[in-house]
Amino acid sequence: QVTLVESGGGLVQAGDSVSISCVASGLTFSDYVITWFRQAPGKEHTFVATISKLGTHKQYSDPVKGRFVISRDNTKNTVYLQMNSLKLEDTAVYYCAARARAATTNVNDYDYLGQGTQVTVSS
Repeated sequence: QVTLVESGGGLVQAGDSVSISCVASGLTFSDYVITWFRQAPGKEHTFVATISKLGTHKQYSDPVKGRFVISRDNTKNTVYLQMNSLKLEDTAVYYCAARARAATTNVNDYDYLGQGTQVTVSS
């Protein structure tokens, strides 16, 4: 059984930093592209960042580019998202997703999706 478990979210103030992580089990982790999506209340999942299977290629959405950093440790089956200079509009549930094929920005293309971790940014 494949599981993706996110953790590390919480309540933070605007301008602060927080790191969230995604631990995978039940799959050969290095065979999967991992992507972070987020979902604000009443909205659909939106693409945040993605990292290639060996971590050599990374891509970010425009709203987070220059503020967020995605990384992975294949020895720990873990992907991280370091979020800096947080803004109110970053408030959302953050999900990690795994795909055996090339990364896309559509959450419905992914093979597995975690349960999410809430990040709330306050003023």
